[in-house]
Amino acid sequence: MRPKKTRWIKCVPGERCFKPLCKPLSKLETVFLTLDEFEAVRLACLEGLKQVDAAKKLKISRPTFSRILTSAQNKIADGLVNIKAIRIEGGCCKIKRRSK
Repeated sequence: MRPKKTRWIKCVPGERCFKPLCKPLSKLETVFLTLDEFEAVRLACLEGLKQVDAAKKLKISRPTFSRILTSAQNKIADGLVNIKAIRIEGGCCKIKRRSK
């Protein structure tokens, strides 16, 4: 299997874990969302970018972006529907620094 290409993300989430109020974290199952999945959701859903444009920002191909976005959406849906914590961590990402 090929090694994963480094993905360049612009924003790191402030909170790394979201959980339902109904149970303590220790009693919840957890869904893990990688930083590149988080960034894909931000670009496609929040900023409304087309997949081809969002893929360019992450410096990956459009089909790879589509796979990352689908994986993220499935994990978020699992967390919301099945009352699980959603933790954001990991992935092969580097933070894109703003140029001055």
